[in-house]
Amino acid sequence: MTTTNHEHQEPSQFTSTSHEDQQAQRLTQRENAKRLMRESGLGEMLQGLNKNQLKGRGRFEEYDATLMLRWGTGYTLRHIWIDLIDDTIRFRLLPHLRCRSSAPACDGEYHTLTRAMWSDRAFLQTELQRYYDKPVAESSSD
Repeated sequence: MTTTNHEHQEPSQFTSTSHEDQQAQRLTQRENAKRLMRESGLGEMLQGLNKNQLKGRGRFEEYDATLMLRWGTGYTLRHIWIDLIDDTIRFRLLPHLRCRSSAPACDGEYHTLTRAMWSDRAFLQTELQRYYDKPVAESSSD
């Protein structure tokens, strides 16, 4: 019986390549998210929201292409969940019926802002304020 080279390779070689690819993909996502935050001004807007309206009581959690601003106590936890994907900014919502307006694009779970939408800083600021005024409530851990 003949064997191929693949049968003699250590499984860890396949895993490390896959792991390296995953790490490279995560780095690309993080760099893209940083770029979007900088170009859109969203980072400054979120910092301003935390400073001015939450009096610095909010906390930020960062993931590869996701940012969450959380605030509140055990019974009143709230958050704004933002995904930064390619050239779009997506705000996660409670599942609902699709909105009728065309901006931002709505799929019933996310409001998606394209580059043309988030390039308008006033529009982005208005949308951010809207998500702050009606944030996603978190269920208690009780």
